[in-house]
Amino acid sequence: MSAFIISLVVIFVAELGDKSQLMAMTFATRFRALHVLIGITAATALVHLASVALGAALGAALPTGPISIIAGVAFLGFALWTLRGDELDADEREKARRATGSAVLAVGGAFFLAELGDKTMLATVALAADHGGLLALTGVWLGSTIGMVAADALAIVAGRMLGRRLPERVIKYGAAAGFAAFGVILLAEGIAQVR
Repeated sequence: MSAFIISLVVIFVAELGDKSQLMAMTFATRFRALHVLIGITAATALVHLASVALGAALGAALPTGPISIIAGVAFLGFALWTLRGDELDADEREKARRATGSAVLAVGGAFFLAELGDKTMLATVALAADHGGLLALTGVWLGSTIGMVAADALAIVAGRMLGRRLPERVIKYGAAAGFAAFGVILLAEGIAQVR
């Protein structure tokens, strides 16, 4: 259960201000919100399942102390990445606007490709590497998937209600602080285990 809750919170915070949220807002202006959420959920579930499998393999191959240290450093890096910002470029925005065919397939395909190598995928790998056992890994997968879908659903609702008046600076600093806090906790745990 702790793996589920930690993953849900970490990925929800990681997704705030991410380009995936911007994509969700853009797709929601073209397609029905339910279709956008179904596409996001399917793509996220697949990417995060692969991330958990990769993290589990790393966790089985390395001792837990060094994994916690590596995950802590990675989370501090994610904090800096978040402060740097993440935006849709003109090409990505245009692809989201021009998407045709089934809304679920268009959104799902775009999200799947956008999430490969993204900080939420890498954070899920780090979380899975730090949590062993099938039950904990299932918790990481479900928590990370639900956290990301919830953040993107929030973006769709907020985008429709507030337009582009979202307090990006507050979101950016809050997400970076969350990453930094998890990074420090993981580093402390890893250093304690290595001693």
